[in-house]
Amino acid sequence: MLYETSNMPLAVEMKMFRHFILILLLHVARLVYAQNDQSGFITIDCGIDKGADYTGSATGLNYVSDDGFIESGENYKVTLSTNGLASYQTTLRSFPENERNCYTLRPQQGKNNRYLMRARFLHGNYDSLGQNRQFDLYLGTDYWATINITDPWSEHTREIIHLTSSDDISVCLINTGHGNPFISGLELRLLDIDMYEGHSVSLFLVNRQYFGNKTVRYEDDMYDRIWYPLSMDTNYNTVINSDLVSAGQSDDEKVPLTVVSNAAIAISSTYNRVYKWSGDTADNLIIYIHIAEVEILKSNQTREFNIFLNGVYLFGPISPKTSLTTLTNKTPYTGSSSNRLQFNQTQNSNRPPIYNAIEIYTGKELLQNQTEETDAFAIRNTKSAYGLKRNWQGDPCFPQEFLWNGLNCSYRNPKAARIISLNLSSSGLSGEIVTALANLTMIESLDLSYNNLTGAVPQFLASLDNLKLLNLTGNNFARPLPAELLAKSKKGSLFLSIEVIGDQDKGYCLNGSCKNKKHTKVVIPVIVAIVVVFVLLIAFAIVWKYKWRKTKDLAIKDDVFKQRNQQYTYSEVQNITNNFTTVIGKGGFGTVFHGSIEGNQVAVKILSESSAQGYKEFQSEVKLLMDVRHKNITLLVGYCNDSNRKGIIYEYMANGNLGQHLFDGYSDILSWDRRLQIGCDAAEGLAYMHHGCRPPIVHRDVKSSNILLNEGFQAKLADFGLSRAFTAEDATHVSTIVAGTYGYIDPDSTNRLTVKSDVYSFGVVLLELITSRRAISKNINIIDWVKSTVAEGHVEHIIDPKLQGNFNRDTAWKLVELAIACVSYASIKRPTMNDVVLELKNCLQAEQTHHCIPDNESLPLNLESMSDPMPR
Repeated sequence: MLYETSNMPLAVEMKMFRHFILILLLHVARLVYAQNDQSGFITIDCGIDKGADYTGSATGLNYVSDDGFIESGENYKVTLSTNGLASYQTTLRSFPENERNCYTLRPQQGKNNRYLMRARFLHGNYDSLGQNRQFDLYLGTDYWATINITDPWSEHTREIIHLTSSDDISVCLINTGHGNPFISGLELRLLDIDMYEGHSVSLFLVNRQYFGNKTVRYEDDMYDRIWYPLSMDTNYNTVINSDLVSAGQSDDEKVPLTVVSNAAIAISSTYNRVYKWSGDTADNLIIYIHIAEVEILKSNQTREFNIFLNGVYLFGPISPKTSLTTLTNKTPYTGSSSNRLQFNQTQNSNRPPIYNAIEIYTGKELLQNQTEETDAFAIRNTKSAYGLKRNWQGDPCFPQEFLWNGLNCSYRNPKAARIISLNLSSSGLSGEIVTALANLTMIESLDLSYNNLTGAVPQFLASLDNLKLLNLTGNNFARPLPAELLAKSKKGSLFLSIEVIGDQDKGYCLNGSCKNKKHTKVVIPVIVAIVVVFVLLIAFAIVWKYKWRKTKDLAIKDDVFKQRNQQYTYSEVQNITNNFTTVIGKGGFGTVFHGSIEGNQVAVKILSESSAQGYKEFQSEVKLLMDVRHKNITLLVGYCNDSNRKGIIYEYMANGNLGQHLFDGYSDILSWDRRLQIGCDAAEGLAYMHHGCRPPIVHRDVKSSNILLNEGFQAKLADFGLSRAFTAEDATHVSTIVAGTYGYIDPDSTNRLTVKSDVYSFGVVLLELITSRRAISKNINIIDWVKSTVAEGHVEHIIDPKLQGNFNRDTAWKLVELAIACVSYASIKRPTMNDVVLELKNCLQAEQTHHCIPDNESLPLNLESMSDPMPR
């Protein structure tokens, strides 16, 4: 009868029905897959055999051995009866040696994600000593908890929800002198980025409970949060109504239906709910209360209540809906030694208060101090390449009391400490010097003496600008030594220690030999020598005095700026700019005026009220520039924030911006080596933003007009009005609104600007430096024009003709190759800014020394190779 009443043919309806069933089955399959997906999980059973793994019978969780996550410790089994214990509770790893022992977790989703981490400890009298013990637990370089074991038969669990700033997550156990640390299990769970996002602090779990009769975790909770049943007295009845309750429209915390469909309701309508727990007055409490109506109320029934914490009003009045509502305090509340959460019925209500589940955390902002990422990666790769058996665990530089043996670090930027000294003398190293050391760009002292190192001494050692001492004595290196390394040694900028072998090493300053040379012959008459020296001294004094005065003036200027990093009123800005008399430029959202503060020239950018970007970007720029200090980033002197009159005060850059010199017909043509230096300066500033700031910063509008030049043509990045700090899922992708300037915008951004988007924009700037053509000229894209021209094999055809051939052809090829690598369509193929800086410094050094490539050698250009991350 059903089909007879339809207007459709039966065959069509059957086809549609089958289609509906297929879609339903696929949807169910996806749900099942999502529920069982453990790709964001790391579940470690500490102490089981190397390579062992199993699936927990009660949970379906996939456990693995901890052997691949830590390099120290000993495996043990508990001595008590294993009846009733989960498998992971029967084994553990103990640490009788080393003060600090660290697990290193590397989730595939990487940093800038929110994870739940859980550490478990069950002593089980594993060492038959039965003694109490106490040790500290650290998350990375930050204190997490103190584990105090007084009962060997009880499990201790510590849990934290944390937004990571590093791809590597270290969990460290610290021996405090009260017994050997140990651990039974370690778990990591990837959460959705929008879960628990209302708080910038890390969340340390106090309680997570609901009104049920069993413990709920994975698979009911797809994130494997553990919900413990809350015991009730006889004044309450448990009501379960999974048919009535549903998730709310903004259920960011993804509370499982198994949990929220349960609630306890008082027998008496006048009985108020009270939830108690012990705490501390130092606690910063963050509470999540999950509420959903589980009863079908009659027309004359009303449920309404207020919630109080320790007698202080929190939320309300609340009338629960059948869809889940989650209440949380955005600002942490001060805790107490005895906390009391009370649900009080209002006068308008004739039904008692209810709630379904509760999560209580203490919030704490972790410092997350760490070694600069490239340094940490370099030193770990060095350790791995040489198979070093040192106790190098956790972060190399932090905490400072656990600094890796053989390292010294600079802590000028505590969010990114730099390795400045490495001593691997007599460490049994063999093979060649590993290329990973090239990434220790701030290193000042490197000691590789008395090992079994062979092969050629790599040229990259000469590119380490800060390297002052290099000890290679007691190895078997091939000859010749790199000419650049010997040149630095001869100039005295590098103390190079290595055995002198044969005639080829003679005449060079090895082992400080130049410092002790004694001349035994006088080849110039004494009187002539005295006159020459006298003349030179006078000339030197004149030059020195001039440079000293100039340096002093600049230092005074910088010192004043550092002291005047403050807020100015609008009337003060009027005085600074002489009532806005001289316009020196127009920025993306305002006009720039010339000004003066205490005799020092400044640039004042006044925010336009009609600006498309508006005040949000203005605040972003101020906050970023206040914290960013680098020689290649414009210095913020102060700002104005009077009502709707807003402005930013920068150091004055006497030579304007790079675009003006390239495109506006200036008579003073930028020389080739000056262009290289400008490119290198700008790259260093951008590399600092990407790799030296924590969190890293994406500029989002790199272009020629945002590269300013001071009186000495030193380049500095400007205009951070479009910058954003990393807040998204991973290190290379940042969820922000795409902005920038036409011609410089990353084609692979897909609405997400990243550090690689900045690299693309910088590649366009490099092409502009090379050609003096705009990014877009007469509807011709500079990238397309350069690629089509160099495909013919003549780099001369794209170099700025105003240079009249005054450039090094070889460095030109290298620069073009680097620029095209930067503008690769696929962002993954672009180099990092650290790589770009290294390549530009090589080009600059080659230009200055003419030792890069012999002039008579032709260097063919392979356009395919130019899309690789490292061009050469």
